[in-house]
Amino acid sequence: MGYLKYVSALYKQPKKGLGGLYKDRLIKIRKEPTITKLENPTRIDKARALGFRAKKGFFVVRVRINRGSKMRPHFMGGRKPKKSRRTKILEMDYQKIAEDKSARKYNNCEVLGSYWLARDGIYYWYEVLLGDRKILKNYPEYKSWIAKNIGRVFRGK
Repeated sequence: MGYLKYVSALYKQPKKGLGGLYKDRLIKIRKEPTITKLENPTRIDKARALGFRAKKGFFVVRVRINRGSKMRPHFMGGRKPKKSRRTKILEMDYQKIAEDKSARKYNNCEVLGSYWLARDGIYYWYEVLLGDRKILKNYPEYKSWIAKNIGRVFRGK
């Protein structure tokens, strides 16, 4: 087995596989701002699978998302029971919200992909892979991809 399979096996059950490292990492990232630029991805196996390369023009951003608040608040009286059902307001999942946040902050970059990193009672954390458009056009394997996928995050893809 290659080293990336061992890394991915640790994240199948992070509390069990990573043990104290997972808890220490949560304590550290809770103190960071909402969007944090990283030098290296935390989960190298997922990053490589999504197209990340350790080259100029690629970087990783850790994004924090608030959990909850995707449901309509409970009404207190005065309405038909049918109208008081708690249906979802927000149709996007947390991963898409994280990608949108990072794409708005780094608007000269293109989102390559994202993956789940951690969660606690209040937040979810995702790592979003970004690439600078001008630099990625110089790499032949990304040139056609960039031409077709500019702004794909904002189109719901």
